[in-house]
Amino acid sequence: MYTHGEPYDSGLLDVGDGNLVHWDVSGNPAGKPAVLLHGGPGVPSPHGRRYFDPAAYRVVQFHQRGVGLSTPSVIDHETDLSVNTTEHLLADMELLREHLDIERWLVFGGSWGATLGFAYAERFPARVTELVLVAVTNTRPSEIDWLYRGLGMVFPEAWDRFREGAGDDDVVGAYNRLLNDPDPAVREKAARDWCAWEAAAVDEQTPDPRWADPGFRMALARTAAHYFHHHAWLEDGILLREAGKLAGIPGVMVHGRRDLSAPLGTAWAMAKAWPDAELKVIDEGGHFSTGAMEEAVQAAMDRFATGD
Repeated sequence: MYTHGEPYDSGLLDVGDGNLVHWDVSGNPAGKPAVLLHGGPGVPSPHGRRYFDPAAYRVVQFHQRGVGLSTPSVIDHETDLSVNTTEHLLADMELLREHLDIERWLVFGGSWGATLGFAYAERFPARVTELVLVAVTNTRPSEIDWLYRGLGMVFPEAWDRFREGAGDDDVVGAYNRLLNDPDPAVREKAARDWCAWEAAAVDEQTPDPRWADPGFRMALARTAAHYFHHHAWLEDGILLREAGKLAGIPGVMVHGRRDLSAPLGTAWAMAKAWPDAELKVIDEGGHFSTGAMEEAVQAAMDRFATGD
């Protein structure tokens, strides 16, 4: 993995609706532009930069609306989530690209970031040089139902606790209400319960210390429940049906066969529908990039580093 120094440029971009989106740029100012889309939604992370050769890439990161260093924060109960949708994020990406005077860029994303990457590339194919996507999702209703209901067959103890916290069979809808409840104690408990399920569902081998941070829990839970309750404002199956728009965009998808929270079927279907896709299935891989998954991702990034 590559090591990056501190970003050489950063700022807050006014994207409208009272929102300021945090961005930073690292690597080579004259390098190949690439944008890093974080997962969650609601989980900014600096770790994705490790795949980018800092001598070859100009790496742009941004924190999606309301999370990380972007303001106003979704941690604040008063923050309006009605102006925090997939359409808003796509528009924010274009504003940021124009702000940084970038004509085209490589798009890199994992998990929710893969969904956003597909949506962006299908909307603005002329702006994308390549796509590299890990732990591929399309955020379809069936995927959400699997993650927050079907996966309970694998982790029944954790799912029973998750369902009990919801108090409703529509667990995503229930948590979306609880996380916006006027009572802070109700919101805080809902965030703990949501994140306890998230931790179980991704089958972590080493617990992420961020789960202990109340702010992290609230940002992840409130944002994810908001997006998933609304099926990310994407028509069911639209990303798969419009994958032909990706023709001419080379790309690599890296997916773990043992990824329980995002089963391989979505990546497999996208690989069949996207003419220029290469799917790397890592037999021992899960939802997170480790070992052979990291090697496959870095190989793709090194290969594309010298492209136009």
